[in-house]
Amino acid sequence: MLDLWAAGAPAFGVFVPDERAAARVQGTGEPAMAHHKPVYTPAGGEKLAQNPLYDFVFLDLEHAYDGTAIKAIAEGLRSPAAVSRRTLLVRIPPFHDGAALAAARIKEAFAAGADGVTIPQVQNVDEARQVLQAFAAAQVNVWSPSNRAGTAIAMLMIEDPGALAQVKAFAKLKGISILACGIGSMTQALGGDRHRGEQAAQAVLAETKRIKVPNMITADNEDVERRVEEGFLALLMFDAQADTAIKIGRAAAGR
Repeated sequence: MLDLWAAGAPAFGVFVPDERAAARVQGTGEPAMAHHKPVYTPAGGEKLAQNPLYDFVFLDLEHAYDGTAIKAIAEGLRSPAAVSRRTLLVRIPPFHDGAALAAARIKEAFAAGADGVTIPQVQNVDEARQVLQAFAAAQVNVWSPSNRAGTAIAMLMIEDPGALAQVKAFAKLKGISILACGIGSMTQALGGDRHRGEQAAQAVLAETKRIKVPNMITADNEDVERRVEEGFLALLMFDAQADTAIKIGRAAAGR
């Protein structure tokens, strides 16, 4: 992902599928709350590593954190069968669920083989500062516009109106690799108003483009070309149409 961004090109990726095929929330790309423990294996990671369309994979552990899952997927992605180096992003539970626990998980995720960690539902700028301090405590070299030599990715997500109101203050913080609006969660927080959810996503995009920080959004066959043209630098796909959507997106990006 970092090489692509250095060239001004968008990266394309997919959610790591639960190997028990958990259902997904229609239209958002967000995993539904499962009634079983998700299964992730090295074989699943190796299968992802063999698909030349993927620049990154997104392991969502927000609702069921499991450090062994990170190790398993990282092992599979680094297998000899891999066609190229995949970036592994891991979403952990919200920081405000327990700051000390979240900080420990950030450190554990990188030690297990993650290239980046995603913090969902960041509530305000004060919490964002704590999050960035936790990345520093994990002793990883975070890539950002102010540190192009970094190798680790710190991704923060704005997912409610209160955090959105502080987006300009978020943008002033140093050490963020990706700042994104969780459009599905934001829309829900806005009472299901999709128009306002889109406005929120565009407001965050405008700030990230201004400070030259990449922005991630979910996309599909219908909107991936538009999202590329708008300037999103990380496009996350879901469901059975993911590969087709990535092909459309790559063509739009001239890749």
